[in-house]
Amino acid sequence: MLIIIIRSVLLYLLVIFALRLMGKKQLGELQPSELVTTILVSNIATLSLEDPSMPMIMGIMPILMIVCLDVFMSGIMLKNTKIRTLVTGSPKIIIKDGEIDQLQLKSLRYTIDDVTEAMREHDIFDISQVQYAIVETTGKINFLEKQGDGKNPPTVIIKDGEIDSNGLKEIGIGRGWVDKIIAENKTELSRIFLMSCDSGGKYTLVLKNYDIKEGKAK
Repeated sequence: MLIIIIRSVLLYLLVIFALRLMGKKQLGELQPSELVTTILVSNIATLSLEDPSMPMIMGIMPILMIVCLDVFMSGIMLKNTKIRTLVTGSPKIIIKDGEIDQLQLKSLRYTIDDVTEAMREHDIFDISQVQYAIVETTGKINFLEKQGDGKNPPTVIIKDGEIDSNGLKEIGIGRGWVDKIIAENKTELSRIFLMSCDSGGKYTLVLKNYDIKEGKAK
């Protein structure tokens, strides 16, 4: 009995340390890779408790290896947007200007009941009042109700020094416009951490040295 108690305490502390090392978040906010890591860690810890004859190191090493692999993958995804998109996916717009993208819903395997339930959670009952509905990579649906001015929110067009072609398409601008703004701000694409722009040409540009610049295309 004493061995089981000691194992339980040690594994409890180890799992807490492992989850803290992963960094974040609530279960519903976990990315797919993080959720898989969490499930594997909990299952391995359970095996060590169920079989007292198993050496403790046989339970500790796999947990540490899995967590280290998750941290390693997180580092790669921070530097490579293509790998990040491959592993975690990308946000999907399912409602725009009050119209549902049925093909997008089908590809995500969401039903209209899923959407309306999420709307009610945000105190929205009329789908025609939804400007945007976006399914995040965690599966959560975020809504933006239509504003009085009818303007769309800013769209991200540059992330970590890479142009988001979907963002450009969303607000109807071309690469030439982006190059012009970059030249006007005397910087380079690789030095831009984030750039967003709305349909009216108003943009916000954040450099990798945390310098923030705002402006509007002429």
